[in-house]
Amino acid sequence: MRKIFVLALLAVFAVTGFAAGAMADDVIKVGYLAALTGDWAAYGQTELNAAKLAVAEINAKGGVLGKQIQLFPYDFRTRPEDAVNAFRRMAENDKVVAVVGANGSGINIATAPLANRYKIPQIGTVSTNLLVTVNDQGELNPYMFRTCFTDPYQGQLIAAFTAKELKKNTAAVLYDVGSDYAQGLREFFMKYYEDYGGKVVADQGFRAGTDVDFRAQLTTIRDSKAEVLVLPNMGKEMALIMKQARELGMNDIIFVGGDGYGEFMWEIAGDAMENSYWINHVAPEDPAMADFFANYKKTYNDECKEFVNGILAYDSIYWLADAIERAGKVDSTAIKDALENTVNVQLHHAVMSIDPATHNPMNKTGVVLVAKDGRAQFFTRIQPE
Repeated sequence: MRKIFVLALLAVFAVTGFAAGAMADDVIKVGYLAALTGDWAAYGQTELNAAKLAVAEINAKGGVLGKQIQLFPYDFRTRPEDAVNAFRRMAENDKVVAVVGANGSGINIATAPLANRYKIPQIGTVSTNLLVTVNDQGELNPYMFRTCFTDPYQGQLIAAFTAKELKKNTAAVLYDVGSDYAQGLREFFMKYYEDYGGKVVADQGFRAGTDVDFRAQLTTIRDSKAEVLVLPNMGKEMALIMKQARELGMNDIIFVGGDGYGEFMWEIAGDAMENSYWINHVAPEDPAMADFFANYKKTYNDECKEFVNGILAYDSIYWLADAIERAGKVDSTAIKDALENTVNVQLHHAVMSIDPATHNPMNKTGVVLVAKDGRAQFFTRIQPE
C-alpha cells in the first residue's frame, strides 16, 4: 500500500511539473491537498487547476516578498489516511510553510492535529464543519483556517430559504451517516428549521461508497408527505437519490442542498436535477469572477464546471499570498498570525474578515443557485436574520 501511495505522489509531481529536488531558497513552498482520484476527483482536479492558475498570476506579477510561490500538490484519493500521510510528507520532506486544501471537513479534521503539531497553517477550501477549526473540547485549532462559511451558518441558510423563501413547513433529510460534513449540516438545518416554524417529518441515513439503492429511505420520505427533501451531502449519491425519487413518482417534492453541488451530477440525475436549489458560497454569474472564468477556460480549455471549488481554491491562494505579504516574512507562525488577523481583505468572491476566536469567516452572504437548463444559475442572495 505504501508503494502505491508513493507512486501516486510521484505521478502528481510528473503531471503538474513540480519536482521535489528543484526547490531553492527564493521560493515560497506551499502544499496543496486535492482529491485527484476517487469519488471527489471532479472537485479536486478543479481545485488544483484553479490554485495553479492563481500561483501563475501572482508569480507573473513578481510573487510575494520578491519570492515565487511553488506548489507541492498531493492526491489524497478521497481518503483521510492518505491526507494525513501527505501532510506529514509535506511538513518533513518538502518543508512547506503553509498548506491549502482540502475540500472536505473530514479530511481537514484528520489533518488538524498535524497542522498544530508542525505549526504549519492550513486553509480548508470547502470544509464547513465546526471541528475543522475548533476541536470537540471547544479549543481552537490554532493553525487551521477556512475560506468557506461553516455548517451552522450554512444550515441556517438552508433552513431560512426553505421556510421563508419557499414557504414550506415540512421537510425530510437524507444524509450520509459516515460524513462529518453531512452530519453537521443536517444537525444545524434541523435546529434552525424548527426555530423558523418548520417540522422535519423524516430523518433518513445512508452510507456513501456503499449504498447505491435509496428506494427504501425514499419510500419512507414519500409516505411522510414532506414538501422538501434536504440533501446535506457531497458526491454522486445526491444525484442517484434525486433520480430514484423521481422514478418513485416523487414529482412534487423539492430538492434543497448545500455547497456539495457539482455539475457532474447532471450526468447521473439528468432532468431530475431541474428546479433543485443549492445554498452556496459563489455564483457563476458574479461579475467579479468573470476574469477568473475567462483565464481558467483559456488555460485549461474547460468551463470550470465545479466552479465553487475552483473559486474558493483560487481565492485561498490569494488570501494566503496576502497573509504572507502582511506577515513580512516567510515564516509559518507569522503567516498563521496574519491569517488570524485578516480584516476586510478584498478577495475576488468576497471581502474576508476572520474571527480570531474561531478562525471562521464572518458575515459572508450566502448564494442560492437553481439547477435549470442543465446548469446551476443564480437565484438569490440570502443572509439569515
